[in-house]
Amino acid sequence: MTSKDRLWIKQPLVCWTGNEQDAGHGVVIEDDRIVELVATGQTPKLSYNRQFNAANLVLLPGLINCHHHFYQTLTRAVPAALNKELFPWLQTLYPIWANLDEESIYLSTQLALAELLLSGCTTAVDHHYIFSQSLQHATDVQVEASATTGARVVLTRGSMSLGQSAGGLPPDSVVQQDEQILLESQRLIDAFHQSHSGSKCQIALAPCSPFSVTPELMKQTAELAKRNDVLLHTHLAETEDENQFCLRQFGMRPLDYLESVGWLQQRTWLAHGIHFDAAEISRLGQVQIGISHCPSSNMVLASGICPTQELTNAGVRVGLGVDGSASNDGSNLIQETRQAMLLGKLKYGAANFSHHHALQMATAGGAALLHRPELGSIAVGQQADLALFSLDEPRFSGAADPLAALLLCGAHQAKHVMVAGQWQVTDGAMVNLDIEALVAKHQAAAQRLLKQIG
Repeated sequence: MTSKDRLWIKQPLVCWTGNEQDAGHGVVIEDDRIVELVATGQTPKLSYNRQFNAANLVLLPGLINCHHHFYQTLTRAVPAALNKELFPWLQTLYPIWANLDEESIYLSTQLALAELLLSGCTTAVDHHYIFSQSLQHATDVQVEASATTGARVVLTRGSMSLGQSAGGLPPDSVVQQDEQILLESQRLIDAFHQSHSGSKCQIALAPCSPFSVTPELMKQTAELAKRNDVLLHTHLAETEDENQFCLRQFGMRPLDYLESVGWLQQRTWLAHGIHFDAAEISRLGQVQIGISHCPSSNMVLASGICPTQELTNAGVRVGLGVDGSASNDGSNLIQETRQAMLLGKLKYGAANFSHHHALQMATAGGAALLHRPELGSIAVGQQADLALFSLDEPRFSGAADPLAALLLCGAHQAKHVMVAGQWQVTDGAMVNLDIEALVAKHQAAAQRLLKQIG
């Protein structure tokens, strides 16, 4: 009988499990799962045939990004969109995004996931909602591109069906008919959704926002999600402008609108979730809805500050998202975790929001939001999704607490990243992608996109 192939990630500088279990001397990995936590001062009880020396590294569960728009990596820091709030910012960029094609989607998906992986992120959500005559199968392209990176993904089939001519925000060239959207949503679920524990690719359904889809599409999408047991996602309560739009268009506030179309339920998670009153927060908690906190984007667009602690205390599942790379303008989840910590301290007081709060939001919080109990912490039976960070940079010199230093001193890149037991980043470099070549192609695609609008 041959011994099993097991890897001991040995004696990290610090191991933060996210659950107060002791893995001070590392973890043992078999296939795609963690099979043993090695307590401080101990050696593995299970046999192992490989070991990885983590002596100078901080070991974390893989970070989870709950809201993003990969295509927006192509339109970072566009001069015409600078210093604008959400609605005028969108109106500036929609005409550019209307010219996206399959090549640009492929490259932007690879680039965004590479950037995320290099920051310690192992699971990423993308919310793609731009579909035009030249871009009918963006999600299919994303599935293919994602597989080349090794990342774990939740790809949401976004949609817009309420164009400017019908009182919506997006141009008519990027809206689709409800029937087409629903048929495509079902096709993608059938083709690509993996429902099993440890799956690498899942599909969720994500009409863009109240100001870009019809109520009928929202209702039918909720019914489709229930039939197929998939999750629902949309933007909600991001700005006061949105509140006013919902009052004008539907005669009700965003949360009342959400309930009216059958979305106030546990399978739903929302991006931003800033402008809720106390009664609305209580209602959100009663159904254990999810909210992706997007601190950097909310600050850049001056949208407001998400009440994360009030939401968490009410029973809402709160995760963390980098949001679009045209509003962040980055895809770096360890930096976003630091931003969440700083904003939390500003809102709730220095003693009431720590690096532990932010790390929990970026790991277990995201796993709960996505209904993925096998992710987000380091424990026996969990998926072997791990991020290891080096403190061998000038910014960390003199740091007494290595874990706190990751956020307080501003870590920006992981040294090694594992997804499902496979290394996807080693020595700070992608295993499966030539980053230099990818950046060159991506930059060329971005330039082509901007040239099309003159």
